[in-house]
Amino acid sequence: MNVALLGYGSVGSAVAEALIENKEIIKARCGEEIKPIIALARSPKPNALISVVSDVNEILKREDIDVYVELMGGVEFAYELVYKLLKEGKKVVTANKAMLAYYRYELESLVGKLAFEASVAGGIPIIKALKEGLAANKIISIKGILNGTSNYILSAMSERGDDFEDTLKKAQKLGYAEANPSFDISGEDAAHKLLILASLAYGIRAKPEEILCEGISDINALDMYFAKEFDYTIKLLGIAKAQDFSVELRVHPTLIPKDTMIAKVNGVMNAVSIVGDLLGESLYYGAGAGGKATASAVVANLMEFARENYFEPMLGFKQNLPFTLLKKEEIFTKYYLRLKVEDKIGVLSKITNLMSECGISVDSFLQKPKINEPHSTLFFTTHKSYEKSIRKLLKALKEQEFIKASPFMMRIEE
Repeated sequence: MNVALLGYGSVGSAVAEALIENKEIIKARCGEEIKPIIALARSPKPNALISVVSDVNEILKREDIDVYVELMGGVEFAYELVYKLLKEGKKVVTANKAMLAYYRYELESLVGKLAFEASVAGGIPIIKALKEGLAANKIISIKGILNGTSNYILSAMSERGDDFEDTLKKAQKLGYAEANPSFDISGEDAAHKLLILASLAYGIRAKPEEILCEGISDINALDMYFAKEFDYTIKLLGIAKAQDFSVELRVHPTLIPKDTMIAKVNGVMNAVSIVGDLLGESLYYGAGAGGKATASAVVANLMEFARENYFEPMLGFKQNLPFTLLKKEEIFTKYYLRLKVEDKIGVLSKITNLMSECGISVDSFLQKPKINEPHSTLFFTTHKSYEKSIRKLLKALKEQEFIKASPFMMRIEE
């Protein structure tokens, strides 16, 4: 089986290396040798293991390609190319979560075959788990650490008590964060991956901008202080939860009890916790990025094609399921608030009165001792309430003279 690699960066070169170095093992397991024969790259690759060209038409005009592996990234050009290939009945493997986040349904009905295990959580076989291993389950929830950069930053902040900016700089020096890390720390990367998982679990047709998405840049050492005091850990989670036949989809930093399985996943690792009605909770853990980890998933899809076992009529996104996307304001969960306030009598009662007016009740309260600070820092957790109620409270708090910095809120999952 001849393979063309549309992209020859860290992942593309790792795919070529794996197919060449492990060719005997791969052939023994799928019954056919899989040969990478040509690759597409913007610039010359003098040490490339295979032929590299810069014009995609040189690859498209060949008649000896059995499978195309799209590893270019981006959205529009990648979509146009994959659409063309699938429309012509070709087989394609992609690791492009951004493209699938926007165009997965448009690719569903084409005559070709598309595999996409590497699009979520790198080498963790989470797509296969949802489509096959958990196929008999009604999926109650999905909670995932889907971005290694954010997880590394939050883990390091928790361990050392450093602020966000200092930790980000260290992550960049170590190569765990890009020079421009906005896609990772804003939650966008995790949102793209969550949409793919939610489509498979619930048949939800949504775009990234339609779901709640918040990043980690406003978290500071005070939040880590509170988390430790109350036995929480802070993680950037992608969350999908079914409520009757509505599904809430959200990506945001989250306080979770430190003794839960997913709370123990640190550094650049990824993990996805899935709760099914039959199996209960299962956790899928591993490297979520990097050339070799992603290549592992890409080659696994190629081997499926080689075994001729990939005959699904659909990718799994279009399903006759009755689920609809829950509106953001109807999300119902617990909340954490960090407030910097004027240190004087009556402030606490004013805050609790505002909470009551917004239909929110206090679950716990902590005041951090002042050390050379003019203002007090107050921490609250609430009982479960609606997103629209917490938004109303935040707006009201910002209008108060005794509030000395913008209120900070995080959601809690227990």
